[in-house]
Amino acid sequence: MVNRKLIRPSLSDIKDQMPRHGSAQRKRVPPDATNAENYYYIKQMAAKTPMVVKLTDGEEIRGVIEWYDRNCIKVHRPDGPNLLVLKHVIKYMYKQNEDLEADEADFEYSQSNEQDCQEPQQES
Repeated sequence: MVNRKLIRPSLSDIKDQMPRHGSAQRKRVPPDATNAENYYYIKQMAAKTPMVVKLTDGEEIRGVIEWYDRNCIKVHRPDGPNLLVLKHVIKYMYKQNEDLEADEADFEYSQSNEQDCQEPQQES
């Protein structure tokens, strides 16, 4: 019988030939939930901030958020019954006083433009 020797490369030679992309630090995968939405709801509920909830069909609901869960929020309205609004029908929401501030700013801007655009009257 003939003694045959198996020739195999050493492990260190194989490691040198492999690309070194694994040595670079990996980026961390962002978390599925940042809890920013929960924090926002808690903050608005604690302050009893009047909110405007704009729905996907264009309807606006005005009131204070009483509680929330994963799928819906409960809006307390002073002028009507409380509503349970599903989150998937909410287009966006904002603080009601921001709406008033924008209207006041638009009103002031339009008045200043009217004054700038008026021609001075000449006396005869």
